[in-house]
Amino acid sequence: MKKNIGLYFGSFNPIHIGHLIIANYLAEFTDLDEVWLVISPQSPFKKKASLLENHHRYELVYRALENFDKLKASNIEFDLPTPNYTSKTLAVLAEKHPEYSFNLIMGEDNLRSFHKWKNYEFILENHKIYVCPRLGDGKINEDFQSHKNIHFTNTPIMHISASLIRDSIQKSKNIRPMLPNAVWQYIDEMNFYR
Repeated sequence: MKKNIGLYFGSFNPIHIGHLIIANYLAEFTDLDEVWLVISPQSPFKKKASLLENHHRYELVYRALENFDKLKASNIEFDLPTPNYTSKTLAVLAEKHPEYSFNLIMGEDNLRSFHKWKNYEFILENHKIYVCPRLGDGKINEDFQSHKNIHFTNTPIMHISASLIRDSIQKSKNIRPMLPNAVWQYIDEMNFYR
């Protein structure tokens, strides 16, 4: 049996306890053996201007995961051409790690627009997708609701966002409970988001 790896993509700018709760839930309460948090240098749908440099975001994720055996930081996309497309990342990972089976983790909001992703049919046929509930309206494509490779999870819904954390730090608000201690220390030490 191949090891079952869930890939949780994001800019993690910064990583916060909401990300950790979701990743840990999936590692503990689904058939995933590990969850890799894949730090994306640039999403095709996001502007790069507000992002911390790649190595700083990797350091934040690495520090946040140090005490979680089933959670890993991945910088696989740092060396890939931008913008990063999930289908390309999956192909590179499959080539580098034939001993693993790679699966996607996404929110319901992403599943609603999944049909717009590059090579989404190929992804769907060759990888499982673990879908986390999100608040908000919008219909999910009927084909996706009953697809054999799409698994809806009971992951807790988190109301914490990285943009809230960045804005709060800029306004000198105390948001330390929303961040793993090691992440807060690095942000504070490096004077990020101020």
